[in-house]
Amino acid sequence: METDLDVDVAVIGGGIAGLTAALALKCAGHKVAVLEAARIGTGVTGHTTGKITSLHRLVYTELADRHGPKVAGSYGQANQAAVEHIARVVAEEGIDCDFRRVSNYTYAESDDALARIRDEAALAGRLGLPSTFTSDVPLPFAVRGALRFDHQAQFHAVKYLQGLARAVDGSGCHVFEDTRVTAVRDGAPAVVETGGGTVRAREVIVAANFPIGDPGLFAERCYLHRSYIVASQAPSARLDGTFISVDEPMRSILAIDVDGSRYVLTGGEGHRATETGDAALRYRRLEAFARERLGAGVTSFRWSTQDVMPLDGLPYVGTLSPTAAHVHVITGLRKWGLTNGTAGALILADTLSGRHNPWAAVFDTSRISPAGRAGREGQRLEPAEAAQPETVPAETSEQPEQPAQTEQTALAGLRPGEGTVVEIGGHKTAVYADDAGDLHAVSAICTHLGCTVEFNADDVTWDCPCHGSRFAADGAVIQGPAAEDLGPRPLPSRPAGPLPG
Repeated sequence: METDLDVDVAVIGGGIAGLTAALALKCAGHKVAVLEAARIGTGVTGHTTGKITSLHRLVYTELADRHGPKVAGSYGQANQAAVEHIARVVAEEGIDCDFRRVSNYTYAESDDALARIRDEAALAGRLGLPSTFTSDVPLPFAVRGALRFDHQAQFHAVKYLQGLARAVDGSGCHVFEDTRVTAVRDGAPAVVETGGGTVRAREVIVAANFPIGDPGLFAERCYLHRSYIVASQAPSARLDGTFISVDEPMRSILAIDVDGSRYVLTGGEGHRATETGDAALRYRRLEAFARERLGAGVTSFRWSTQDVMPLDGLPYVGTLSPTAAHVHVITGLRKWGLTNGTAGALILADTLSGRHNPWAAVFDTSRISPAGRAGREGQRLEPAEAAQPETVPAETSEQPEQPAQTEQTALAGLRPGEGTVVEIGGHKTAVYADDAGDLHAVSAICTHLGCTVEFNADDVTWDCPCHGSRFAADGAVIQGPAAEDLGPRPLPSRPAGPLPG
């Protein structure tokens, strides 16, 4: 984007929520501009497994216990409507994204998990969802039973996003890639500033995973959760459905066909983004599961991503803050963003078009929710979360100090593909050696709240241990809450002699 622009609605973020909202608003007669910091499909949505379902493990028991069955039912109906909306858009826009209808299963291997599944199946049925308990589960290993939702779906998420973007762009509407938003100001009009121009709009939707411009509200109400996926060569027998376990460690399973090759995707090993751990070991565990339990071959791809998890279990859709008039947000999609993001987009499209939406009150950002550490300690967590106590450092001044290595000592042992934090001229500097051994240096201070980043060798990223922001090796922000890149730093001198390794 290299110009100033006036539209009805500016949408920040080109993922499932932002593009779905943009297309719905365009169809309602609004002029829309979508501002994507990178390329369409490179964000969180593009890193999903592609499950399109209203069956989210044991979510209905959880929500009914916390908020009552009426709220749980609204959540379910919103997500089921999202499944059908995606199917309708694929057909109407002719999007080639490998969309196919499948059943989705939450399966049990233990007696305790089986009992919980039976309870969830009964509750989901009472809520009007396509729920069936079954002992016939099409997996290549024995399970005790499963909750099945029929007529769900799966697709290639990146292809779907690209199709949405094509449908939005044109006829007075715009999709701008490589356009990073630097500031958002509420008002009449609201103003969105980018590095290449300014967008003035009656309304602004912030759909950037963790919201840009958050005044602190969502940092208190949500946390970032990281999960891992491996794509392995699939066995000859096709998996008929998509699957997720109740027993720990949680495993998510589905098969996909891409460019004539078939892969099985195995996900899991999730943890709070603020917790450290051995990412390579997590990938190895997933690879072993795919090989030993699913009969998969070698792993061709692997990746990780982060999702925003709401403390009270419900996504947030509404105004950015209690005082905001024209800036709205979609966040807290709890790892089920394909349907929750679609539902959130439809809520805001209705709201900004003056239409009633039956789910808006349940997802509303103004609801009373647990906040801060008291809320975190009192929340009911999924088993995977409950087994991992929170170890989030406090703000910058209280972050446990990890002394940076001296420049000469650190760089002498830095191999291609490695990164480290060194002290240069009194400043903590993040130094990365690329595959050729050339050094690249950026500030090691996270642009969110000033914590010192750490190098993640498996994903080749700089990760913030305090609040979960992630940056590419060159300092470009990948995922918030940080909104600004790590600034460049002067390259340090490297000791003479051959490169290590």
